Amino acid sequence: MGWIYFALIFAAGFGGFVLARAFVRKRLRFVDGIYSPAAPWIAGLVAAVIAWPVALLPLVTTTTTTIFGLGAGLGTASGVKALKRGDTR
Repeated sequence: MGWIYFALIFAAGFGGFVLARAFVRKRLRFVDGIYSPAAPWIAGLVAAVIAWPVALLPLVTTTTTTIFGLGAGLGTASGVKALKRGDTR
């Protein structure tokens, strides 16, 4: 059962990262507020809070939602860094 939890936590973190990075690079590239140093922190916190009710499901824990928020924050930071480099693919 431990491997299932680990796989679910990994998938949540990776999914949060990929979704946030793609969203920033495609949708938010013309928004000046995304370049704020607080943007990744806010995005991660909001993602974790929005995902928190999912923790009521049997296989999802608050650790999963926290890692999802962390992945979203890191994905946002990575997307902003890519925009600053000029990479908008």
